[in-house]
Amino acid sequence: MQQIINFVIRNKTFLLFFLLFSIALALTIQSHSYHRSKFINSANSLTGGVYSISNSVDGYFGLKKENEILSEENKQLKEALFNLKNSSNGVTVDSSFAGKVFKVRTAEVYKNSYSLTNNYLTINKGKNDSIQQDFGVITSKGIVGIIDNISGNYATVLSILNKKSKINAKLKSTTHKGSLTWDGKSPHFTQLEDISTFAPVKVGDTIETGGESAIFPKGIGIGTVDSIEKDISGDTYTLQVKLFNDMTNIGTIYIIENLDRAEILDLESSNNE
Repeated sequence: MQQIINFVIRNKTFLLFFLLFSIALALTIQSHSYHRSKFINSANSLTGGVYSISNSVDGYFGLKKENEILSEENKQLKEALFNLKNSSNGVTVDSSFAGKVFKVRTAEVYKNSYSLTNNYLTINKGKNDSIQQDFGVITSKGIVGIIDNISGNYATVLSILNKKSKINAKLKSTTHKGSLTWDGKSPHFTQLEDISTFAPVKVGDTIETGGESAIFPKGIGIGTVDSIEKDISGDTYTLQVKLFNDMTNIGTIYIIENLDRAEILDLESSNNE
């Protein structure tokens, strides 16, 4: 308290001036409409700027939550789309699933390799999230790979940039199908092998999943034809496919579970016996 009194005594001249100046300013603003309007406009501009900065800061820190909401909405839309496509193909499913064949979950990439011969991604979902081996992994742009190994809270994904990877794929405009592989060179291109030379393929055509497996639904985008090369046999093409995904920059991914997968695999294994 004594320090406050000492401060007032030391600065009494300035404080008196400031008080009188404030009173004079207030009286001027009150008695003149022009000065009053200018003061109000200046105050509104100042508070508007403060609110704008505040909202920008709040918006920045709210981006993570907004991204989570968008990812969840995308997950639900993709799940509905996959099941709608499946239902339009005339596939009948158990009524207990209410027409649902594919279930979609979201996850984040923890680690991503793309410059090795056999590349993998690590994601932050595992057994505790009901993730299993051989589930398909995609982004909003296209396929990423297949779940390979799982632990309690994490899983590794066999990337399409892996020389062990082989995925059924087709030309979007026809029913001609082949095997999507990787030659170990560029992370931006994969190769679609064994496409019949009877296929009316041209540069720029879209390549998508073929749907002949229990992993990926039919019709998920992969990329576009960048070049066409006839194989030595002369009966098939190998297509250079420019990927929709930038495999060097993968963040949020979607994991696809085929709820009929066990039934399909049991049926196929009985046919092979």
